[in-house]
Amino acid sequence: MASQKRSIFTNDESLFRIAPHYYLHVLDQNTNVSRLEVGPKTYIRQDNERVIFGPEKMVIVPPRHYCVVENPVIRDKDNKVVIDDLGQIKLSHADQDIRLAQDPFPLYPGENLKQPVTPLKTVPANCALRLQAILDFEDDGGDKRVAGDEWLFEGPGTYVPRKEVVVEEMIRATVIKPNQAIKLRARKECVDRDGQQRVTGEEWLVKKVGAYLPGAYEEVVELVNAYVLTEKKALHVRCLRTFTDTFGVKRKNGEEWLITMDETETHIPDVYEEVVGVVNITTLSSRQYCVIIDPCDSNNKPQLGRKKLIKGEKSFFLKPGEDLEKGIQNVYVLREDEGVILKANESFRDDNIERQPGDRWMIRGPGEYVPSVEVEVVTKRTAIPLDENEGIYVRDIKTGQVRAISGETYMLNQDEELWAKELPPAVEAILAAEHDPLADRGTRMKSSDDRGGKGRDKTRIVTFRVPHNAAVQIYDYKEKKARVVFGPELVMLGPDEQFTQLSLSGGKPKRPNQIRSLCLLLGPDFCTDVITVETADHARLQLQLSYNWHFEVKNRDDEEEAAKLFSVPDFVGDACKAIASRVRGAVASVQFDDFHKNSAKIIRSSVFGFDENLKVRDRFSFPQNNLVVTSIDIQSVEPVDQRTRDSLQKSVQLAIEITTNSQEATARHEAERLEQEAKGRLERQKISDEAEAERSRKELLELQANSAAVESTGQAMAEAQSRAEANRIEGKAAVDQATLKAQAMKIEAEAELERLTRAREAEMKYTSEQNSMEIKKVREMSEIEIEKFQQMVQALGASTLQAIATSSSDNQLKMLQSLGLKSTLITDGKSPINLFDTAHGLIGGFVPKRAHKYDDDDSEMS
Repeated sequence: MASQKRSIFTNDESLFRIAPHYYLHVLDQNTNVSRLEVGPKTYIRQDNERVIFGPEKMVIVPPRHYCVVENPVIRDKDNKVVIDDLGQIKLSHADQDIRLAQDPFPLYPGENLKQPVTPLKTVPANCALRLQAILDFEDDGGDKRVAGDEWLFEGPGTYVPRKEVVVEEMIRATVIKPNQAIKLRARKECVDRDGQQRVTGEEWLVKKVGAYLPGAYEEVVELVNAYVLTEKKALHVRCLRTFTDTFGVKRKNGEEWLITMDETETHIPDVYEEVVGVVNITTLSSRQYCVIIDPCDSNNKPQLGRKKLIKGEKSFFLKPGEDLEKGIQNVYVLREDEGVILKANESFRDDNIERQPGDRWMIRGPGEYVPSVEVEVVTKRTAIPLDENEGIYVRDIKTGQVRAISGETYMLNQDEELWAKELPPAVEAILAAEHDPLADRGTRMKSSDDRGGKGRDKTRIVTFRVPHNAAVQIYDYKEKKARVVFGPELVMLGPDEQFTQLSLSGGKPKRPNQIRSLCLLLGPDFCTDVITVETADHARLQLQLSYNWHFEVKNRDDEEEAAKLFSVPDFVGDACKAIASRVRGAVASVQFDDFHKNSAKIIRSSVFGFDENLKVRDRFSFPQNNLVVTSIDIQSVEPVDQRTRDSLQKSVQLAIEITTNSQEATARHEAERLEQEAKGRLERQKISDEAEAERSRKELLELQANSAAVESTGQAMAEAQSRAEANRIEGKAAVDQATLKAQAMKIEAEAELERLTRAREAEMKYTSEQNSMEIKKVREMSEIEIEKFQQMVQALGASTLQAIATSSSDNQLKMLQSLGLKSTLITDGKSPINLFDTAHGLIGGFVPKRAHKYDDDDSEMS
């Protein structure tokens, strides 16, 4: 048997002492029937018997406890155990018996303590037990329960279990605070606490403030908090099923609406309401407006495809389905130099003017403008102020014509737009470099990574400042003619004009396409070139020549003569090639020695030629572009052959060495003289420096002595002041410490006094209450004893007492013991009694076996 301890005995154990409230099971091996033996007794086992269990203590169920016995014995109507014909105790197999507080009882053979002694379950307030019937039965109230039924046992109370009922769970009440509600769902068809019939799966809200205990067939889905609505917040709600809301309005499935503060301050969503979100108020100032798409009418029905314009000042909530087209927009405030270009999206009438879809027009300031829903603002235009040297390119979007505007403040109208003028990349790089052609004439074409930073505004007129004594050629592709502009001048390109780009040779020797430029410098200027020549005796020489040149323009107003300047794209390369060919021809006809002696004359005569008087001319002209070379400078002549270079180098080195030795001797003489003079000056300076140092040392020692005196005096004064201040601070701290210590002791003493006072008061109160309870207890016990004795005397009666008193002494003693008297003296009131001996016998515990005889008429008891 579960939860019971079996004892194992040897065959020779035949004597069992069964204490009170103990029992054992004995098996008769002849009849194979088990019986129960209950103490107190001494059991002697027979040879055909066997103790199969025990001795075991009886089951004691104290108050407010219970236990469950499985396979209980069957009892008759007199509560006696039923035994069959064989002497076997009958059991209710597979049944259970719940036993509450009672006298200790044994377990009969076959009974099993399924659940030990367990305290009864106490259900507090606002709690309940959900019970379920597992068998059909009728409860104490007369209600019939069918297996599967569920109900609640609500607290406060103590639940007494039944074998037909099981406890499913403990249910605690949900506290509903203000602005809260709980959502319930019916698990089965039932009637809620308000008396309404609910079907399975139905949900509803309970908003009553307080503790709510759900029924047996109710389950709490969630705790719903109320949404607090303000003037700036509204609630967007969607209907999940057709129903009538708390405001009495019938809502259809899928309908959406707003709940604002005008309707309620707090709103708890119903079970068929879904909160889409919290909508913030939309506020427009006096300088703002907005356009609502798909606005709702007065019946809150969305007007799909429509638009609504709202101007400030105004505050409103966007209703479900509404949206702002471009958010909150500012009113267009136009100055005198501003305007807006508008486009009609649909036909409408604007100030007695019929507008058709696609029409464009402009409104100019000053003023304010709020576009209507039929109008789209294309762009906002501002007048562009232009100086005489500034301009813009404007294109007519209807005709495509491009024109340049400069020297005025111009605002584009609705049919115009800015046009971007494109230039070749090389021209863009030159314009972005922004270098001075006169100051930096050797600038080469930079790579794309080295070109200037910020880009050019392509809608602005392209301008180029032509420096003094320079020219720029501009070609008009529309009129197919070119014009030349001489500096100083500011060139402004028209829409169809482009610069003529110059690509000149550069470097030494000259290489083509090294210099890129837009302007042609008219000179005078120079260029340097390196050429290789060979003499008649085959000596190869490298010459570095420098040419001075300029362009000769007699009449700048003559277009043909001005155009000749740009007829040769690379005038530097052509001029250097022409001069180099003449020099090579002239040098090839002379010997090296002759050329070395007369190189300048030979080169100048070969380039400039001779006049009628056989004199060398002073200029060399190029008639194609009016370029004039005025002079040639021979900067260096170096042999190309190594042997010739070595010979020249040796002769030059010898001459240099002779000159160097002469200069070295002169310099050595001069250095020795200067050295002697410097030594004299150094000695004199050393003596004067030593004297000055001694004077400085004397002043230093005086200053150190004065400083030491001042330092010692100040240190002593500082130490004295610090010691005085330390003593003062220490004394003040000691006084403060003593004061605080006295205050602390005072506080501690007062606290200890108050604690002792309260402790004594509590002790006195406890002692007085304890004494009162003891006195009350003694008084009540004495009253109980008196009442008990009186009732016993009354129950026996005077005649019974008289009969007992007249009987033998043994009967009298039994009578006194039954009355509960510990000491008794019976006398007739006439015979004298020695009370001293009697008291001594009473105190010693002596009880007289023989009472005095007394008369029947005069009998007293004390």
